[in-house]
Amino acid sequence: MRLAILSDIHGNLDAFKNVLKDMEDLKADRAVCLGDMIGYGPQPEESIKLIREHSISCVKGNHEMALTEPLLQRWFNPAALESINKSITMLSNKSISYLSQLQSSLVIDKFRFVHGCPPDSYLLYLFQISENKLKRIFQESGEWISFVGHTHDLRLITFMKQSVIYKPLHHGIVHLDPEAKYIINIGSVGQPRDGNNTAKYVILDTNACTLDVRYVPYDVSLVYNKIIAAGLPRVHAERLL
Repeated sequence: MRLAILSDIHGNLDAFKNVLKDMEDLKADRAVCLGDMIGYGPQPEESIKLIREHSISCVKGNHEMALTEPLLQRWFNPAALESINKSITMLSNKSISYLSQLQSSLVIDKFRFVHGCPPDSYLLYLFQISENKLKRIFQESGEWISFVGHTHDLRLITFMKQSVIYKPLHHGIVHLDPEAKYIINIGSVGQPRDGNNTAKYVILDTNACTLDVRYVPYDVSLVYNKIIAAGLPRVHAERLL
């Protein structure tokens, strides 16, 4: 199976469309989204419609949780909260209902999908977790790989022989060891923060035990102008550059 995993679209429809085209070209069999479809970007409603049209399985991110847990809004910085509240006004009732019903984690075969940190956190960042806690997470996990987003960065964490190994991920193919366990941070489609502004996602080939890290170009300047025109915080446009 060729499984595409994407995260943090953040209403960036142009980046998302190009990722979908790349997925189709590479003949992905199935796709999973790790949340944060809304916030920051100018077209959250259109992005959610595409998610649903392509039958992409999804979990909730912290931006979706802000819809259903108002107290969580205190967790966001002022610009992010302004963006979330603006995004909510752009959503149809149907999309709000859809987002509200999403779960915080999903398990398919040997794989776990969660926005922030396994097993089911949508708020905790991987960089906040000590090595000892990571070891416990790995030891208690029944899955071969846990896929996460949230940081908008690419990272590979390997657990083998009771050791935790941290590595950055870059464009291209990575071979995975079936005897190890992994937490893989897959970066962001809509707002990467790794110094490269192409849209990021990954394709896992379960037969070959490989991970293909994809860098997909799109018209960043067009989305920049859409964010400004939508009245969203300028900082979220500038982060795309």
